[in-house]
Amino acid sequence: QVQLVESGGGLVQAGGSLRLSCAASGRTFSSYAMGWFCQAPGKEREFVAAISWSGGSTYYADSVKGRFTISRDNAKNTVYLQMNSLKPEDTAVYYCAAGWSAQAMCVYEYDYWGQGTQVTVSS
Repeated sequence: QVQLVESGGGLVQAGGSLRLSCAASGRTFSSYAMGWFCQAPGKEREFVAAISWSGGSTYYADSVKGRFTISRDNAKNTVYLQMNSLKPEDTAVYYCAAGWSAQAMCVYEYDYWGQGTQVTVSS
């Protein structure tokens, strides 16, 4: 069992940056691949980025490549999403999730979810 709590969301102007954090409880955090998803109003939840259990492999949606960076600190049971060059279309609730494969990009492939943190990018 893993419990996830996101933080770091907020309101930022276009071109700005935010760093999201996801703190996990449970001693098995380092066994899980971790992902970030986002959901805008009226849209389905979609994949943003994922990282393998070791941090050695990362995967990104095409829309965020070169702007977002996912990382993790297994000693702190935390995964991060550094978001740079933010655009208004990045506005969404961002969720972290724990699963078994960092190559998983579908919601159903992740077992545990946080409650989400709102990111709003103004133009």
